[in-house]
Amino acid sequence: MRIEPETERIQAAAILQTFPISDKTEPLTFDVVIIGAGGAGLMCAIEAGKRGRRVALLDHQDRVGKKIAISGGGRCNFTNLAAGPANYISRQPDFCKSALARYTPADFIALIEKHGIAYHEKKLGQQFCDESARLIIEMLLEECAENKVQIRLNCRITDVSKTEAYKITTNQGVFTAHSVVVATGGLSFPKLGATDLGYRIAKKFDLRLTETRPGLVPLTFAAADMPLHELSGLSIPVVARNRGREFHENLLFTHRGLSGPAILQISSYWGEGEILEFDLLPGIDAAKWLADARAQKADLPTLLSRHWPRRFAEAWCARHAPSKPISHFKALEAAEVARCLNRWPMNFSGTEGYAKAEVTLGGVDTNGLSSKTMEARKTPGLYFIGEVVDVTGWLGGYNFQWAWASGHAAGQVV
Repeated sequence: MRIEPETERIQAAAILQTFPISDKTEPLTFDVVIIGAGGAGLMCAIEAGKRGRRVALLDHQDRVGKKIAISGGGRCNFTNLAAGPANYISRQPDFCKSALARYTPADFIALIEKHGIAYHEKKLGQQFCDESARLIIEMLLEECAENKVQIRLNCRITDVSKTEAYKITTNQGVFTAHSVVVATGGLSFPKLGATDLGYRIAKKFDLRLTETRPGLVPLTFAAADMPLHELSGLSIPVVARNRGREFHENLLFTHRGLSGPAILQISSYWGEGEILEFDLLPGIDAAKWLADARAQKADLPTLLSRHWPRRFAEAWCARHAPSKPISHFKALEAAEVARCLNRWPMNFSGTEGYAKAEVTLGGVDTNGLSSKTMEARKTPGLYFIGEVVDVTGWLGGYNFQWAWASGHAAGQVV
């Protein structure tokens, strides 16, 4: 059984001159072939190369690390100091513990500092480059060059098979290797070339997949809330809650729904048809606040505009509060308004899909992988790392830390 080739034609482009690309007429026999030159694949290649392995890193794109380049607004939120198992979603929550413990945020920061890359903490443990994400890519390429990793770009894979060794059939020839590492990422950002290749390889070798869906993704309004699109561009701090999870961040109104960090975070826990709740006055008991405000002559939109943009205060009150001075609110009316302020319920029609998703939830079932090495339990020499695996991090550098940690874990043993 063959793996169907990509449907999109990959355009050739100039590759980074900072790294030598070997001529494809050389023998295509390696110890390790890594499929996918994103964060996880690059890290795995570096670690395997350090151990003297002959490594080929293949990618169908014309450049390595495209998601690294656009992350963090172009400055790459490369890790989070708080990264731990509680920050990841998986059918097997303990799976990520081993890799994360053996390659920590401090380890990646040490690599950053070794290369003299200036960085800073933005908030909540999030680490960003002071300058460009391109510095992270150049750092990883320098490490690859130092450890004699061969990188092949514009390399489209049509089949992966195994007899005594693995054979990887591509438009640049047939590669053979003792080990194959699948680091192809998920389905998010299809404009950057995301494909389902990793999932197809997993299926071919009888590995199970968990359900995949967009994660860290904007949500779209239900029909009843579509008039809120007029608030597009407004941002307010909230506490977003669902399934016992809560995130203290900002939400952002868009033309089609809600986005912003609070929405992206909670979206990974949201299921179709579920109602999300938002505390619109974080840290304030709305019932007590309303009771204290009854002595004032101001109306509710005016009082709320001290906490929110005026446009949102007026729009929200038009939908959820009596049109009269706050001092005239009846007890039941005040109680209902207070409840809605601290627990504003909203339903959604869906998400903006993979085109706007930061990551893919689900993937290769971790029950079929070793948590220590990332190797397929029933297929020696076959490894899966990074986003293609059913481990998804929160927003804020956690997914990069999983890429580094899982790539490091596999790179130690391939």
